Amino acid sequence: KIDYPAYLKVAAEVEATRRERRLTEEQFIALAAQPGTVVLDARSADKFRLLHIKGAVSLPFTDFTTETLAQVVPSKDTRILIYCNNNFRNNEVAFATKAAPAALNISTYVNLVIYGYRNIYELGPLLDVKSTKLSLEAAAD
Repeated sequence: KIDYPAYLKVAAEVEATRRERRLTEEQFIALAAQPGTVVLDARSADKFRLLHIKGAVSLPFTDFTTETLAQVVPSKDTRILIYCNNNFRNNEVAFATKAAPAALNISTYVNLVIYGYRNIYELGPLLDVKSTKLSLEAAAD
């Protein structure tokens, strides 16, 4: 049940589209405010609880299945905005920097496509948690 060649094929197929769908901070904010958009945080639940974009939903990448994705994303046509650890600096506890080729946005994007989602956008820049225009919050316990 492991198909590395298929993963590489999908990754190659979506490379250009993914590059075109990397958003500025302002674009991300504007799209996130539109009804029906899901801001998906695929980091661990622990990291999400520490700090996340306000309004984001948590579904750790390790929990992606057809069923769990369907619970979080209403339809395959839903606009999904993603971000990861490597989009933020100055809070290594909540946003621990990964090696660039291992950035969670890459595998999240490819996996969402594998599961049939196509309306995916990604936060592009590296932002400072202290000065970002995005609203960040800790989870309420």
